[in-house]
Amino acid sequence: MKTVLVASSKGGVGKTTIATHLAAQAALEGLRTALIDADPQGSSTRWAQRRSVLESAVLALDGTRRKAWRKQLPEDTQRVVIDAPAGAMADDLDSFLEFADAVVVPIQPSTLDIEATVPFLDSLAQHPRVRRGQLRVGLIGNKLKPWTNASQQAIELLREWPYPVVAQIRDSQAYVVMTALGKSLFDYHSQQIREHQADWQPLLKWLKK
Repeated sequence: MKTVLVASSKGGVGKTTIATHLAAQAALEGLRTALIDADPQGSSTRWAQRRSVLESAVLALDGTRRKAWRKQLPEDTQRVVIDAPAGAMADDLDSFLEFADAVVVPIQPSTLDIEATVPFLDSLAQHPRVRRGQLRVGLIGNKLKPWTNASQQAIELLREWPYPVVAQIRDSQAYVVMTALGKSLFDYHSQQIREHQADWQPLLKWLKK
């Protein structure tokens, strides 16, 4: 069972979109997938409910009660994606950090977002599993406009940090539409959609290591 924690101390960075897309991609690959919604807003849960009519449905579990979700996790689960609560630091996520195989941190290309993420990454660096190299941390440049100086400079800055940039995901209204339908970009196969799917390949490859 592989577990991915999607976390950020900054709200509005696309954390839930990343989590739901990772869950959908795993389910579409035929993996029995659980999505742990630790955010009190419950957005991931509502997405999973809308997706429940599909063959590639995802099991949503309440993750707001620390370790209670572990007892509800089916034994045959193959992939777990955790949507962490916004604003949480590493100490608040300890029960998830002990269980996860990898942490991905979405960051938007703005000075405010980047500066707000630094304390969170510093807190992650103090976690024993991260310090020992047992828990990998990857950065996702999210909602990027690659043709702008702001996005280009943000990626250059992120590459100077001690964690790898494992994906550069372009901004697109399609993510909003797909999430509202309980779907993901991976559910579609048009040429335009495939171009956006390509943004995810480095992340998916990194998670398979």
